Order: sequence, then C-alpha cells, then structure tokens
Amino acid sequence: MKKLIISAVALSLISFASVQATPVLENKMAITVNQDKVSVKPDELPAAVKATINSEAFAGWKVVEAFLVTADDKTQYYDLSVKKGNENARVKLDKNGRNVE
Repeated sequence: MKKLIISAVALSLISFASVQATPVLENKMAITVNQDKVSVKPDELPAAVKATINSEAFAGWKVVEAFLVTADDKTQYYDLSVKKGNENARVKLDKNGRNVE
C-alpha cells in the first residue's frame, strides 16, 4: 500500500510538471538564422576595421579573435572579440568600420 501511494504521488508530480511546461514551450517561436562564419587573423582585417579598432573610442582594446560573418541576406560583417585588461567584449563592424546591430 505504501508503494502504491508513493507511486501515485510521483506520477501526479510528473504530470503536473509536464502540464506546466507545455504552455511555455508552445509560446516560443523557433528562429533559425543561417550564417557562414570564417576565421580571420586580426592583422588581415580591412584597413577601415583596423582604423576603427585603433581609434580613440577603442583605446587600449586589442582584437583577440575575428570572424567574417555572412548572413542569409548576403550581408557581411566582422565579429570581433576584444580584450582590455580583464574586460572582454564583442564588437560587430562592417567592412567600412561602422558598428553593425
């Protein structure tokens, strides 16, 4: 009898959890974005991108990792990981060195 009660309680809890989780999953939309990402050496970045990174706005920041990203609509931008001391950040710039959102 004790095993039957424990099994019933466990089944109830599992049913309750699955009922509560279902609406949350149904309300989310799946968005797929296909992007082509190619690694680029920081010293091979376009002159305009280097100029932006070397400008006063990015004083002290160093490019650690860089990727050329091509989106589905064929637009391209550079996704840069930059570091300044213990701080890390990501910067997205187009080929002209302008911020991409």
